[in-house]
Amino acid sequence: MYKRLRSQWNDMRRSADGARGSSSGVDHVPDFTEGGHIRLLTFNIQVGISTSSYRHYLTRSWQHVLPHRSRFENLDRIATLLSNYDVIALQECDGGSLRSGHINQVQYLAEAAGIPYWYQQLNRNLGQFAQHSNGLLSRFRPIEVKEHRLPGLIPGRGVIVAKYGNPEDPLLLVMMHLSLSKSAQQRQLGFVSDLISDYRHVVLMGDMNAHAEQLLTNTPLKQTDLIPLPANAHSFPSWRPEKALDHILVSPSLQVHSSGVVSYPMSDHLPIALDVTLPKTDAASKKPF
Repeated sequence: MYKRLRSQWNDMRRSADGARGSSSGVDHVPDFTEGGHIRLLTFNIQVGISTSSYRHYLTRSWQHVLPHRSRFENLDRIATLLSNYDVIALQECDGGSLRSGHINQVQYLAEAAGIPYWYQQLNRNLGQFAQHSNGLLSRFRPIEVKEHRLPGLIPGRGVIVAKYGNPEDPLLLVMMHLSLSKSAQQRQLGFVSDLISDYRHVVLMGDMNAHAEQLLTNTPLKQTDLIPLPANAHSFPSWRPEKALDHILVSPSLQVHSSGVVSYPMSDHLPIALDVTLPKTDAASKKPF
């Protein structure tokens, strides 16, 4: 742990742009095998705060602003879980402010879990007070990674889009953290629907702050053929799950081997996991542009 902390601290001292989003680079990352099996996970980590009751929102609220040594212990426990997966979407990460001990949590988790590629999207930069971020961790080399700002009255929501496999017919992974406002969600999912409309193999994953039935019937996602997890895949709150707010939605072209909520209460959300196989490219069935 301490070697990782020193390494990141030295990187921050050398870089005047440390508050901006960043990534590990891809030169050292293995290629993705077309038609291979991939283990997916999405996890809202609540910046490493271990919340296990409603009272902790009050008694541990100061940890959203100030550092605490237990945060690194929590991150190490989270990294133990992440080490079992291939591609991970993270929400509510800190990019290196006071509250995280000036540590980029996306990078820290990637290194602690032994995952070679990471990408941090900085969505709301409050300087030394907070750097609200999404994260992507991957054992495979993406052929392209882009980030987009999501529309909304209050800025600070974003989406990471990663492509894997054959550039002509890729697997498209879209990782997001949607607003609480239903009207903002409509605009944000309209934006996402436009992003995915030309692709055949799509995975949407993240904290969407809405139930799957609502997402697929009352938002622009109703125009898609995405398949949700079972309706009882409740992920919030982690100590008494009653709401299905975190999702992995997939195209019917992807063969799902297993899916569900992972009982690993290290945040106020539980993680969601899904194992899929991407079919090999069939040029004749490729979705036209």
